[in-house]
Amino acid sequence: QEQLVESGGGLVQAGGSLRLSCAGSGRTFTSYAMGWFRQAPGKEREFVAAITSGGSTNYADSVKGRFTISRDNAKNTVYLQMNSLKPEDTAVYYCYARENYGSNPNYWGQGTQVTVSS
Repeated sequence: QEQLVESGGGLVQAGGSLRLSCAGSGRTFTSYAMGWFRQAPGKEREFVAAITSGGSTNYADSVKGRFTISRDNAKNTVYLQMNSLKPEDTAVYYCYARENYGSNPNYWGQGTQVTVSS
């Protein structure tokens, strides 16, 4: 079964850090672009960060300079290092994998909750 499984969410104080992981299984995601969206209560899901198969990265303006996306193809895993967290970063974070540029993601994880207290 092909799937993405997130981990690493939790409760942290403002200014703190968390590292999210998204492990793929059932197939290799080496050729896929991967990334993260998030959804806060009462809000639409929004883009956070992405990394191409070649390692190029892209970030939402709201997280630039604070979040870093990376991938380890040997482990079939993508990471999101989140520093200087703010209460407005509180959301469920979802990872995805997309096979073709411009297309909708082919796979989604189940989500992991990140809560930042003030």
